[in-house]
Amino acid sequence: MKKNTILFIAFLSFVACRNAPKDTHTVPAKDVVASSVDTSISPTDDFFQFANGGWFRANPIPPSESSWGIGKVVQEDIYQKMRKVNEAAAANTKALVGSNEQKIGDFWATGMDTVQLEKLDMMPLMSEFAMIESLSDKNSLLDLIGYFQTFGMGPLFGGFVYQDLKNSNQYAYYLWQGGLGLPERDYYFNTDARNLNIRKEYVVHITNMFKLMGIPEAEAKTQAETVFAMETFLAKSHRKIEDLRDQYRNYNKMAINDIQKLTPSIDWKKMMEKMAVKADTLVVGQPEFFKAVEEGLSKYALKDWQTYMKWQVISSYADKLSKKYENEHFNFYGKILEGKKEQKNRWKRVLDAQESALGDALGQLFVKEFFPEKAKKRYTDMVEAVKLAYAENIQQLDWMSDATKFKALDKLKRVSKKVGYPEKWKDFSNMTIDRSSYVRNSINASKWWYNYNVSKLGKPVNRDEWDMTPQTYNAYYNPSNNEIVLPAGIFMIPGYADDQIDDAVAYGYAAASTIGHEITHGFDDQGRQYDAEGNLVTWWLPEDSVKFTQRAEMLVRQFNEYVAVDTMHVRGSATLGENIADLGGVVLGLKAFMKTDQYKKGEKIDGYTPLQRYFLGYALGWQSHQTKERLAQQIMTDVHAPAKMRVNGPFVNIPEFYEAFGIKEGSKMWREPAKRVRIW
Repeated sequence: MKKNTILFIAFLSFVACRNAPKDTHTVPAKDVVASSVDTSISPTDDFFQFANGGWFRANPIPPSESSWGIGKVVQEDIYQKMRKVNEAAAANTKALVGSNEQKIGDFWATGMDTVQLEKLDMMPLMSEFAMIESLSDKNSLLDLIGYFQTFGMGPLFGGFVYQDLKNSNQYAYYLWQGGLGLPERDYYFNTDARNLNIRKEYVVHITNMFKLMGIPEAEAKTQAETVFAMETFLAKSHRKIEDLRDQYRNYNKMAINDIQKLTPSIDWKKMMEKMAVKADTLVVGQPEFFKAVEEGLSKYALKDWQTYMKWQVISSYADKLSKKYENEHFNFYGKILEGKKEQKNRWKRVLDAQESALGDALGQLFVKEFFPEKAKKRYTDMVEAVKLAYAENIQQLDWMSDATKFKALDKLKRVSKKVGYPEKWKDFSNMTIDRSSYVRNSINASKWWYNYNVSKLGKPVNRDEWDMTPQTYNAYYNPSNNEIVLPAGIFMIPGYADDQIDDAVAYGYAAASTIGHEITHGFDDQGRQYDAEGNLVTWWLPEDSVKFTQRAEMLVRQFNEYVAVDTMHVRGSATLGENIADLGGVVLGLKAFMKTDQYKKGEKIDGYTPLQRYFLGYALGWQSHQTKERLAQQIMTDVHAPAKMRVNGPFVNIPEFYEAFGIKEGSKMWREPAKRVRIW
């Protein structure tokens, strides 16, 4: 994925593009890349800062954010557009009940009605708390855990529906490690000062939240310590993010009876009934975690599990309750974990929640007005140009055998692409949204999405479906569909119409950092394990896999050297897939750009050659700076390296970059030729 990853990867299709695209685009008075440059920094010392430093000085991180960059500015524009849509929908009292307009308007109205939120306080969740209080034994506890899975809380373990990795024509239900309140297992065990403080503040936060619920302070502290102890116990059996990238190790397909052996205390047939899951087999991601679940069910008393479940409920919905809960939730998860100084405006927070609930409904209105066919065609054609570049590169590889090349080209040829928006939209007519409660609307939406997904089990795979909305500033590759998905939002540059962006910048910004990035995901260390049909299967000759791994390990070592914040280094193994995709994206985008009229003419714009503008355009795609807290969190939880390394990292491996900016031995951006990485 380009900006923020899901569990999987990125790619696109092969069609020969014989005609080089012509540069017919005009550049506005304020050049999109030259205006961001910091001329006090040499491009030979720190290209990322050179390309973006001027913009960073003029655009400090707002108090309500933990990072700020081009993606956030695009989001600001989308916020303004969506706010107008919502205000109009909320004002329309004649909207047909069940229509998208009614649901959009009612969701917005309940989210913005702070008077009602204060009046209701915790009342909308009382039914869930009553269920917890009424638990009589471990069996009733397990029934409730199964029920709570159906609206997105995921207590104790996680679960989701996705295509079967080894049979892409079928859906499977995946059981996954879960049950934690901190972002990742290492938060519970790392002994550096930052994480020690986070753990201390986390217990304080849980205590404060229980106190707000009316629990006396001493008891609240005891209960908070119980929750933390239980989460720490579960975290011990969690796999690290590096290990979660091993597709084979995290695919353990089991019959129900075999899962029963992992956790004898859980009646999985009954659990699946509570979870509305109809399947004979499930895929267990991390069997050792479920063995720990079995131990935990015996280790902790029923009253402890009741405390844990109360925390699950209040933590999941605190940001949609009255102000006291919302503020306490932000104090920990926003300020302490991410370094934010204040909350976003309420209307933006409501739009964020609405995007999760009704994003497709909003998307229909968005693309109709803001993504013209001309832009869709430009980027569809650009996909074809990048595909051709990739095919040519595969054919010219000196380290891959002809047999593996043949299959790689076949996979490339058979990838599908989705650009801009889906041809068919989701139908929300049976989602219950009204003006009674913001929390209940959120729960109803979560239940709708859960039922929508589990209802796929046993049905043919819908390969036309999108997993992102058109207004999303992101993109992804789905290995099981062997497809690249490029929402309209990812192509937007704030303040510029698409026809104002010259090809050099567009190819760096879109062809390299998005299209080429996603296509390369189909052949990164994870994506290469899937065949042309989207199945997890071995199709490489063993000697080719060895040669690929040798090159990939060079990239791991390169990124391990980078310090992101304080003494925290980038995790080269955890970020390998994204780093391969970034490097491949730059190589492919550049090869495609070199066939354009603009590159061939070589005329400067605002003092920069087409080749220089290409690299500046790529850096524009990663124009973002972060708080130290956010950087630290990213290193611990994310498979993406920080933005700076996503620019400087691939560039030091590209010969044309050295040519464009005169990088010489002794420069900070210099990397000796023997250590430069080239995979695709």
